[in-house]
Amino acid sequence: MRHRILSLFLILPLWPLLATASPLPSEKLAQFITPPFSLGEPLNDKGVYSLLNSGGAEAGYVFETEPLAPLPGFSGAPINILVTLDLEGTFLDVRLIEHNEPIFVSGLGEAPLNQFLEQYRGLSIASSIVVGTPYGGAGQGSSLVYLDGVTKATASVRIAHESIMGAALAVAREKMEGLSLEPPAYPDPSVQETLTWNDLVAQGIVTHKRISNHDIDALFAGTLWEDDDPEAKDDPDAPYLDLWVVDIGPPSVAQAVLSAAGIKELQAFLTISPYDEPILLIETARHGLVGPDFVRNTAPDLISAEQGGFPVALRDSDLLIELRDDLPDPLLDGRALILRTDRRLGFDPASPWVLHVSALREHGMFQPETGSVTLDVPHTGPSRFYTRPEAPRTIPPWQEALRNRATDLLLLSGFLVLLLAGLFWRQSGMATRRVLTPLRLTILAGVIGFVGWWGQGQLSIVTVLGVLRTGIEGGSFGFLLYDPFSLLIWGVTLLGFILWGRGLFCGWLCPFGAMQEFAHHLGRLLHLPQYTLPARWDARLKRLKYLVLAGMIGVVIIAPDHVDTVAEVEPFKTAITTYFIRDWYYVAYAAGLLLLSMVLFKGFCRYVCPLGAVMALGGLLRGRDWIARRDACGSPCQLCRVKCRYQAITPKGDIDYSECFQCLDCVSIHDDQTRCVPLILATRKADRLKAAE
Repeated sequence: MRHRILSLFLILPLWPLLATASPLPSEKLAQFITPPFSLGEPLNDKGVYSLLNSGGAEAGYVFETEPLAPLPGFSGAPINILVTLDLEGTFLDVRLIEHNEPIFVSGLGEAPLNQFLEQYRGLSIASSIVVGTPYGGAGQGSSLVYLDGVTKATASVRIAHESIMGAALAVAREKMEGLSLEPPAYPDPSVQETLTWNDLVAQGIVTHKRISNHDIDALFAGTLWEDDDPEAKDDPDAPYLDLWVVDIGPPSVAQAVLSAAGIKELQAFLTISPYDEPILLIETARHGLVGPDFVRNTAPDLISAEQGGFPVALRDSDLLIELRDDLPDPLLDGRALILRTDRRLGFDPASPWVLHVSALREHGMFQPETGSVTLDVPHTGPSRFYTRPEAPRTIPPWQEALRNRATDLLLLSGFLVLLLAGLFWRQSGMATRRVLTPLRLTILAGVIGFVGWWGQGQLSIVTVLGVLRTGIEGGSFGFLLYDPFSLLIWGVTLLGFILWGRGLFCGWLCPFGAMQEFAHHLGRLLHLPQYTLPARWDARLKRLKYLVLAGMIGVVIIAPDHVDTVAEVEPFKTAITTYFIRDWYYVAYAAGLLLLSMVLFKGFCRYVCPLGAVMALGGLLRGRDWIARRDACGSPCQLCRVKCRYQAITPKGDIDYSECFQCLDCVSIHDDQTRCVPLILATRKADRLKAAE
């Protein structure tokens, strides 16, 4: 039977590959779009559509993540998410379409995942978005945007995040040619230079734009409004616009422009709004900076900006401006305004950008018609005053996962090293009669508390089926790296196959198995009857777990979307992942198995567990018989066989390593002069010979 199952594993990769998911049809996709937006025409064959506003104009892009970034989740299937971006690369909406992540299917439910996805709204794909929490003061003044993860589902939400960003950046590269995907620069406070206003002008740090009355007349020439500015006709050489533009975000520049009181007020403002870039405008001619209806702390009505073909959101900073006394008199007598723009929205002060100034004219006395022309003022901030953070997108997700769990991994590594060393070199010492039970229960308690509930390191058949599905579909196995804690346990388990067979994981590292063992001890303390199945029925039922495993493999091949449902045969998610906080029938199932273990020793592990079947098959790699046997074991001595609660010793005294859980009970008996029958008989014989002498 075991060889048939193993053969099945070997031929599965030769099965025809399953078809990859196709993008949703437009009529189904349209149901996810929230009015006043609507779904436009398809833009390519990968499911990218245009997003239309209420007037029918293009307002952004709509797409699914699976066709563009099909990263496999822990079920082996990608998490498919609908993403809506505006033309500037800002997330308008992020919605879950379909997934098979076990933790969200029936464990935590989909609500935490949906809440996680809601955090993307309003963020820009040009931002450095990471999942987790900032280390120390890393979040202060940095360009990183942190998303709150989901407890007990960190790996799944990281996969979802990488899918979203991978798909969004793929669309941006194709459709948003002007969008900068680098983190924006920000003023470097460590750069300190002593500058004067003349230095700023000479070095081009200040941009000066002068438009004469003659120039503005020329721009309105041939229009309805060409004769509607008598002042321009009377004095064509006088300035219409005399505008000075300077970015005062860098401290050295601000100190060359503002008075001490102005610097103090600016610093107080930037303490409250650390992501805003302050831009000072000074106008000395007759245009002015704002219209008569302008309201402070709002967007200016006559001024706008753009960078890289995308608009820049400008807003009045509502600061009282006090310039240095040594600035030229025309500047001191002019009108000044400090605007602000948020760098998190994509503005890069170290890259070229353009200020647009609207020049307005009115024609007619009653219900006049308004005409306008736009005056462009290009500006570039000097790069030496700015610094640019490295984009965290270049950090592989597995490195981020390792960093976030570094302490847990260190503690787990220490525990595993001690356990492996003890089992390999100090097995007999651990199996001493007085030491074994308290030592074993202490270790198993740590496995439940630290490996299981704290570390969420309960291995599951879901991972095995996910690997199988990924192999069939030809996908990437990178999803395993998102949970390094469990991956480390998997690595030690694979090593255990060679050294001990299935016993290392099933006997020492499985949190739910440890729970069953504690349930058994509790049953004995309560003096509950203990049942042992007849050898014939025990042998038959031990084959059941292989049938369960084969059925699950069939589901992966035939109906992969239902893998998460059949995986509920494992109670691990209920007992370990969700702490028994689930629907009552899941809790009843897991609790029932623990109650069964109080009278039938680890019945689930021995007869039903599909992961146990995988471990037993993996145990065929075992390279040694690590449990010592004597010629008298089995005949005439049957003590180890009788005492073996796993019924893993044959009548001949041989160990059935495919069913051995490495509890060390038989090792304890084998080395005990007071319990091992052959040793007792040998001792008696030696005593008789000594007495005879």
